Amino acid sequence: MQVSVENTGSLGRKLRVEVPEEKISSEVSSRLQRLSKTTKIQGFRPGKAPLKVVQSRYGAQVRQEVLGELLQSSLHEALNQENLKPAGPPRIEEINDEGGKDLAYTAVIEVYPELTLKPISDVKIERPICNVSDQDVTDMINVLRKQQRRQEVVERASKDGDIVNINFEGFLNDEAFEGGKAENYNLELGSNSFIEGFEAGLIGKKADEELTLDLKFPDDYGKEELKGQNVQFKVKVNSVNEPVLPEINDEFIAMFGIKDGDEAAFNAEIKRNMEREVDLTLRQQLKIKVLDTLHEVNEVELPQTMVTQEIQRVREELEQNMKRQGIDSKSMKDADDSLFKEQAEKRVALQLLVAEIIKQNDIKAEQAQVRAMIEDMASGYEDPNTVINWYYSDKNNLAQVEALALEEEVINWVLANAKVNENERSFDEIMNKRQTTG
Repeated sequence: MQVSVENTGSLGRKLRVEVPEEKISSEVSSRLQRLSKTTKIQGFRPGKAPLKVVQSRYGAQVRQEVLGELLQSSLHEALNQENLKPAGPPRIEEINDEGGKDLAYTAVIEVYPELTLKPISDVKIERPICNVSDQDVTDMINVLRKQQRRQEVVERASKDGDIVNINFEGFLNDEAFEGGKAENYNLELGSNSFIEGFEAGLIGKKADEELTLDLKFPDDYGKEELKGQNVQFKVKVNSVNEPVLPEINDEFIAMFGIKDGDEAAFNAEIKRNMEREVDLTLRQQLKIKVLDTLHEVNEVELPQTMVTQEIQRVREELEQNMKRQGIDSKSMKDADDSLFKEQAEKRVALQLLVAEIIKQNDIKAEQAQVRAMIEDMASGYEDPNTVINWYYSDKNNLAQVEALALEEEVINWVLANAKVNENERSFDEIMNKRQTTG
């Protein structure tokens, strides 16, 4: 077999492969002889048809089978011979498979880039840390109380924090606009749920009062026809309600699985849950930070074959996410590749960078670590053992966790060798949800 390689760019390669006709004809002959011993041809007893008859009937078919198999095996052999690692499926061109002549074809590939990683010791990474304070726990318990609050109708004028039940309708240029009307709507004053001025205009009002609010929609409002528009809302206050928080007593504590009503045990359980949640969030944020930093400080030449494949994966993921949310995903099928290119390129770059770090540093995921990750994922289910067995019963399921564990090891290696600066943040800052303020 003869192989020649032509560089068509920094990553592009064109292979010209020739397989001798003798090898093809020899394999065809062997297969036809085996076939002649078993095939049934009309006019001959099974296995007694002359070889020439078998060749006449099946020769072309057998040759095509042999050519197809030889093309695959010779390409694999040629890549190994030239020490080439394709970054994607080869594209076969210019096939010459004429009978009686050598099989000759051209294979076009892209190879993986040679990476020169920036020394990890020069890389700076900021690592956020968080200690859940007693005040954080108190604030979280108040949020839990707020979630269980009841409302009491009051005869006084409304104030900040009250819940007013209202009917309202919005008008633009004296015409009611779509989505601007509701009846018996419960609005918490001070929640900033409505546009600026709406809630403030309802403070100091009593039941059965009617009023008109002259307001303006913000310039960045979601609906184009309402951006920056002056509007009027006609509002009727049906009732004013004061929220009443439950006492922290045995009944309230029992709602969260603490049966004996021990307030100290309740506080400790809330703190453990908060610490668990903030730890998971910190780990995810740190992982993203590490990967983003690796991407920023390293230049990677990208095989376009990999980028094209990744664009398709990004598109399919978005389609699936839209379907899960009940959104029509047809637009994704016709969307231009350029919409997904930046994300796909970043993913490919990180795949190559992580693979290079693993190779250079011989990083492995220990089975004990994989087991611990599976047990952690299973702990939130009613029957953890069933979930654990599900992962270990299928190689594909297990491989997904092994890949995650290996990625975690890469993150840990980077953090152990980079310049890491710890930055203490509050619980609210880390969770980014204002969880302890309701």
